[in-house]
Amino acid sequence: MRLAFGADPNAAGLKNVLMEEARRLGHEVIDFPTDDPIYANVAIALAQSVVRGEADRGVLLCGTGLGVSISANKVPGAYCACVSDIYQAERARRSNDANIIAMGAQVLGPETAKCLLRAYLDSEFDPDSRSGPKVARIREFELHQQ
Repeated sequence: MRLAFGADPNAAGLKNVLMEEARRLGHEVIDFPTDDPIYANVAIALAQSVVRGEADRGVLLCGTGLGVSISANKVPGAYCACVSDIYQAERARRSNDANIIAMGAQVLGPETAKCLLRAYLDSEFDPDSRSGPKVARIREFELHQQ
């Protein structure tokens, strides 16, 4: 799987830890620069890359994960979930078809973040599940807003 990673400067260290974990798991890593203090810039660029199909999924990091998540979700076709526990990381993909997750470097330790990454990557969306119609409604609304 091609995974895009992006972070603001405050979360560069955790981004590097997660990219190393992704490589260890056999994934191709696309590294978005972390030198821009405006987290929205990296979040938008990464989300656009995922939507264009240049990456299969994305991982964004800032202090809390909230800012990059909000920013990424402004890109049509980007579905970013801010996760802080295993269940959220799994359900982000399985129930909500999130193509990007966000995490906070100031609220999660590296071992927890690696567990969240693995839970997200091990999950797949099933459009025939009871979540299917819910996700379809989100996409339908998005299409009519453009």
